[in-house]
Amino acid sequence: MSQSLSFARHGDKLNSEFFEEYLVKLLEERDRSGLTDNIHEIDAIMLTVDPGRSISYIAELALMTPYHYLVTLESESHWTHVLRIDMNSPDFLVREVKDPNTRGIFRSLNEVYPIGRHKPNSRYMGEILRVNDLHNVVQCQQEREFRFFTRDEVRKLEMPDNLAISKPSPYTHNIVGYMERQPGQLRTYALGTSTIRDDVQEAYLAAKQAQSELGIDKLILPIDHLATRVYSQNREVAILEYLSLSSYYYWGSYNIADQNSSTNVTKSVHYENERHSPAKVFTANNTPYFVNHLEKLPSPTETFVRNYGPRLHHLAVAVSDEASERDQGGLDNIDFVVSQIASQGRNFLLDVIGSKEDGLKQIFSSASEHSSLIIEYVQRFGDFDGFFTKDNVAELTHAAGVEEELLGLQADSKA
Repeated sequence: MSQSLSFARHGDKLNSEFFEEYLVKLLEERDRSGLTDNIHEIDAIMLTVDPGRSISYIAELALMTPYHYLVTLESESHWTHVLRIDMNSPDFLVREVKDPNTRGIFRSLNEVYPIGRHKPNSRYMGEILRVNDLHNVVQCQQEREFRFFTRDEVRKLEMPDNLAISKPSPYTHNIVGYMERQPGQLRTYALGTSTIRDDVQEAYLAAKQAQSELGIDKLILPIDHLATRVYSQNREVAILEYLSLSSYYYWGSYNIADQNSSTNVTKSVHYENERHSPAKVFTANNTPYFVNHLEKLPSPTETFVRNYGPRLHHLAVAVSDEASERDQGGLDNIDFVVSQIASQGRNFLLDVIGSKEDGLKQIFSSASEHSSLIIEYVQRFGDFDGFFTKDNVAELTHAAGVEEELLGLQADSKA
């Protein structure tokens, strides 16, 4: 039986008595019930984009990440494009709504937020987790009062019929899907008609050729972590909820006082390497927005949530620490990758921060015009012991906040 509480705790953020009490109770009960051993890695991540956006977004991902276009699944009102690196890393499902007038639960989660509503269908949806026994997992989770879409609802939402999908979280607005698959079996998605679209393939191949010619294709590795932003009051319950739905453990939390926020990390019990199953990071303000006029503290995280809603803020891809075969002019791999991508007109929010001496370098791209997601690049050097540094997180959070403030002003001018 897994021991979800056996991992070392990191960080300096103080949690409430409620959190500490129920962290122990929930993880001990999860282990005893067999859920921890039944639920495994993140098998796929899902997002939806607005009509006409998916091809450009796939080209963007093909240039900036290791993903390859595999196939398109066509259903009545969506195209679902399946991107894959290999069977040791999560798939990326990019859904495109065909009709801009299509309405549904996920669109409604965008429409009440001043910036989110400008891309009403553009939304990160959540993760699909691999399980040994789908019926057992769903039954156990329902007994714990988690709610799932019915089979008919899954079909009407035009999501794969071989998934069990939770209702959106009240804290993160994300869903969690479960897919039964044994190690060694291929991932398949029971949805619509399967085709390889010529227009998607053409855009994908052009981007991959550019990636290769730039000499970065061997340097960019799979997803390292997924970072969700939530309201300050939902930090602890969002973490506990995700731990209850997954087989992740609580790695720890750091107080980022400079930005009035905290960064909270969860990792897979089963897989030490995040490239197999990315870490899940939750970021939240330390104080709610309505005390800002009294405290005069920065509030980039809470401002983002108020503008977009609780949602995924960025996905981070790892950069190889191995020596490159190409002459990079003395640049570290991450600096070379960023300079090459920037040469293609892609913008970044700041210079690469951190150092080899610190053991870590990171950078944020500008938010994608197609998905609203930021891509982070992260290179860890040698035997770096830790997940991040507090100084880096503070700089990244500040830079993202500056861009989001500008987007907010642009949204106000359009209102």
